[in-house]
Amino acid sequence: MIQHQYIERDSGRVVTERLFGDHMVRLLYHRVRESNPALFGMLTSSRSSHILSYVNFDRPLFSKRSFVADSGIDLKECLDPPERLDTPRRIFERKIHYREFRPMPVEQDAVVSPADARVLLGSFREFSLLFLKEKFFSFEELLGSGNSVWHKAFFGGDFAVFRLTPDKYHYNHTPVSGVVVDFYAIDGSYHSCNPSAVVSMATPYSKNKRVVTIIDTDQPGGTGVGLVAMIEVVALMIGDIVQAYSSKGYDNPQQISTGMFIDKGVPKSMYRPGSSTDILIFQEGRIDFAADLLENMRKTNVSSRFSNGFQKPLVETDIRVRSLLGRARTCQHRSEP
Repeated sequence: MIQHQYIERDSGRVVTERLFGDHMVRLLYHRVRESNPALFGMLTSSRSSHILSYVNFDRPLFSKRSFVADSGIDLKECLDPPERLDTPRRIFERKIHYREFRPMPVEQDAVVSPADARVLLGSFREFSLLFLKEKFFSFEELLGSGNSVWHKAFFGGDFAVFRLTPDKYHYNHTPVSGVVVDFYAIDGSYHSCNPSAVVSMATPYSKNKRVVTIIDTDQPGGTGVGLVAMIEVVALMIGDIVQAYSSKGYDNPQQISTGMFIDKGVPKSMYRPGSSTDILIFQEGRIDFAADLLENMRKTNVSSRFSNGFQKPLVETDIRVRSLLGRARTCQHRSEP
């Protein structure tokens, strides 16, 4: 099986990823899915995902030091004292000193990463160099088949896919400032976001359980990048997405609701442990992605399962939450759908 590599943004280093449960995922998505669809459906159900999550993340740690070292987690970032982080779940649901360890660009027009993740960029425009229509998801299905107003608003736009691995900090942060104009959940399955699973299955992200938040950033104090759809997608062994917006640290977490003005770069929600995915969708012509992310994605000397599966260079960059994803493009039109 081809190895999977990504580029570390801060250093530019090419890293070979140790994919969590890779053998199990390949068995499930290649043999079981083809030979026993009923069993495959059962194993990617909510019930099975919750059982797998409990078995893998709620057991006591026999050697926390080796577990933390293997996961590459820096305990100095954590708000909780090390002795409280005594299960994989508590480690994965950790809170961090994000203002100190995840600095954010100060410019109002900056769009930032919603998570510690590995990111790929794409476009729905056929003549764009980023054209990736219906590789990772079906655009209409992802937003919900009954939401034609948002299908129209984001037609021809751009997107970014953020893959959170199990070792990552599992809080999502707001990528932009603006007013929440819609917020809804869509039920679905619990497919893995392992690159092998994504490549082998058509548009998996739009088949999983997910939460959609639509933000209007063309508001006083907003980022000015038009309408932004933030989709939080559960995956194998993710039990839930807990909405926990807080404009100050992690204090007084709130449920997201329409009409709220949300500030950029603060905690919005938390995934229960496992692997999961964030997707941001932007309106056509409203964002310029950071040049280094675009350059990294097109490199041909990095061994990526996405490149191999989709027959074009698709290399992920490891990106930190609150770091620069792109900037609002100067535009005259407003964001109304």
